[in-house]
Amino acid sequence: MKTPIVHVAGLHKAFGKQPVLQGVNWTIEPGTIVGLLGRNGAGKSTLLECLLGLREADRGACTLLGEPVTALSDTVRANIGYVPQKSELFEWMTPIQMLDYFKALYPRWNAQKVTSLLARWGFDAQACGKPISKLSGGEKQRLSIIRALAHDPALLVLDEPVASLDPVGRRDFLHELVNDVIEHDTTVIFSTHILSDLERVALDVAFLQNGQIALQGALDELLESASRISGDAGAIDALRLQREVRRHGHADGSVTVLARLSAEEDAQLRARTGLKVDTLSLEDLFVEVTR
Repeated sequence: MKTPIVHVAGLHKAFGKQPVLQGVNWTIEPGTIVGLLGRNGAGKSTLLECLLGLREADRGACTLLGEPVTALSDTVRANIGYVPQKSELFEWMTPIQMLDYFKALYPRWNAQKVTSLLARWGFDAQACGKPISKLSGGEKQRLSIIRALAHDPALLVLDEPVASLDPVGRRDFLHELVNDVIEHDTTVIFSTHILSDLERVALDVAFLQNGQIALQGALDELLESASRISGDAGAIDALRLQREVRRHGHADGSVTVLARLSAEEDAQLRARTGLKVDTLSLEDLFVEVTR
């Protein structure tokens, strides 16, 4: 059995009196692409920073590649790539100078990949020769991604990595990401609010709500099994749903439940009178889990 590449147990984090993470439990197996979803302010960036050891948690534990984030070895650190929400680049350097600096820090630096990405993503001699501070927001974002991919990391953590890219740039990056994962069996955590991008690349999704992972699983399986069931509260209770995820009551006494159903259960419920059963898109699922 493989060691999980990420294991989070009982993670808590608050800012002052405001709790953000409230007992997060999360396990990620090697070689998967996981989409992390949640509303703005749900704590996605805080969770990613805590699991990378960039922000100290109040309670709980997290391991990366089998090591606690509070004591990562140089070997494990060299196997992690990270693209933060806001680019953290040495803006007085040129792109080439910055990449050469990081090249010295990573023994597995893939110079051929860097050269290829620079060429494909529009970094000609002029762009590579001017200070990073003079680059556009999209160019800085692409440069951050190149830096994160350059050492062929075993774990790649992306916090809204395509927010500054136009649709063509997002498509090119996602294509590169999928190819890289296939080639190197890279594990990817991909936080984004652009659901269409997530559907193109993610194998698994995790929803962060109320400071916890409210729902996680294979994307295809969730979309096949997740249903919205509406009806009288008593009728819903009588169903004794085994995999109920969320429940919302309404002023008229009716209830809406998000549940995971087998194909047989779905067919049986649709045949009942007084119940409304809806199949959900990823956007519908996001709304139901995070409302």
